[in-house]
Amino acid sequence: MGNDSTVVTVISDAPEGPSNPREACLVVINGVDLGKKFSLAQDSTMIGRSSKVDIQVDEDSISRNHAVIENREENYVLQDLESTNGTFVNDRPVTEETLRDGDQIKIGSTIFKFLSGSNIESAYHDEIYQLTTTDGLTGAYNKRHFLKEMEGEMSRSIRYDRDLSLVMLDLDGFKETNDTYGHLAGDYILKRISQLISGRIRRDDLFARYGGEEFVLLLPEVQKEHAMEVAENIRKMVDEEKFKFDGVEIPITLSAGVADLQEYLSNESYATEEEISREFDCFDFIKLVDDRLYRAKSEGRNRVCG
Repeated sequence: MGNDSTVVTVISDAPEGPSNPREACLVVINGVDLGKKFSLAQDSTMIGRSSKVDIQVDEDSISRNHAVIENREENYVLQDLESTNGTFVNDRPVTEETLRDGDQIKIGSTIFKFLSGSNIESAYHDEIYQLTTTDGLTGAYNKRHFLKEMEGEMSRSIRYDRDLSLVMLDLDGFKETNDTYGHLAGDYILKRISQLISGRIRRDDLFARYGGEEFVLLLPEVQKEHAMEVAENIRKMVDEEKFKFDGVEIPITLSAGVADLQEYLSNESYATEEEISREFDCFDFIKLVDDRLYRAKSEGRNRVCG
């Protein structure tokens, strides 16, 4: 249902105080040039869609000369150049902002992370490592990491005869939402929903952006009945949330499919426990849940099917 491609990272809270001007760079954590590093060694660095700027981002939502970062003695200062769609720092629209180490800069759908200090090479390599596990926009795990961890959880659940449930969540009519309110509003909604769900789950649960507007939630040692309750609580939470972007309230609902590991195993023909451990396929388990998500959509959306 969603787009399989996903972009990954973790955005950490920025510390207080001005950044260290000795060395600084921007790292693309969401966008076409994922992982690319841009030095800020010069006095000013222009960002925009024009081929003449220092950092070119070829997106229709970005102005030709969109923003500039100036090295002003003790600080790096970001200025919006009266762009059409604005410049955001840590999700706040800004006209001028003194940057701090770890700040997240969003221009169009591209997100940069500002790194500064005496050892940005180490910080850059740490950031690249984070890009292998998490989604740059939402902060949730990415599909690749989720599938790897899911295989391990399935193996443990089968070996020790423990419950394991899977929930797949998909935003209803999200393409129409993007077409009506714009992709910046859509990005805000995806990030806000990720925050809402992350705040409601246990430490041991695995939550990821599976692709596009689709999320998955793996619940170790949880039976299907309880997983259904978790999914229904998330559905209600999203349905009741007031999503506001640029002063406009945007109605959002989601649908969910739920299954547990025992259901998946009962649908397969295994002769021994050894065959189960050797031959299980997490994609078959996911397909079982995805089929139920499709049913929830076909039955009217904004509901949970298990």
